[in-house]
Amino acid sequence: MATWEQFAQAEPEFAAAVLARFAATKHHVLATVRRDGSPRVSGTEVRVVGPNLTIGSMLNAMKAVDLRRDSRFALHANPGDGSMAGGDAKLAGTATEITDPQLKTAMVDDMEGDPGPFHLFHLDITEAVLTSLAPTNDYLRIQTWRPGEAIREQRR
Repeated sequence: MATWEQFAQAEPEFAAAVLARFAATKHHVLATVRRDGSPRVSGTEVRVVGPNLTIGSMLNAMKAVDLRRDSRFALHANPGDGSMAGGDAKLAGTATEITDPQLKTAMVDDMEGDPGPFHLFHLDITEAVLTSLAPTNDYLRIQTWRPGEAIREQRR
């Protein structure tokens, strides 16, 4: 597993391209594991706070309940206008709840309004994938990174 900072240090250009996809729009799709083992998808926002990629949740929202019970997640960046400009980014890993009041305060300092009570999680990354069209538009380029490994590329 890797923090966002570790990912960015290991593969700076690739991490920047993945982050650009998450920064391009506000809302993304988070998949968590329900109690019965089936998937749950929820909307979420992501932010880099210090060394971590983070997500927040309203207090006791089902996605937070899921992550507190089973920390595995998958996160898909909103593909935007569907043009594939910049690629399609996905992350997988585990989420850990941040309970430190100072870190939580830092998270909301630049937000508008009072979010009320909330959960905050940092995401440890086990896999990052960026799928994009080749410059020639004749194949898909699928790049995959895992901690401790070089980026693998497939073409389809």
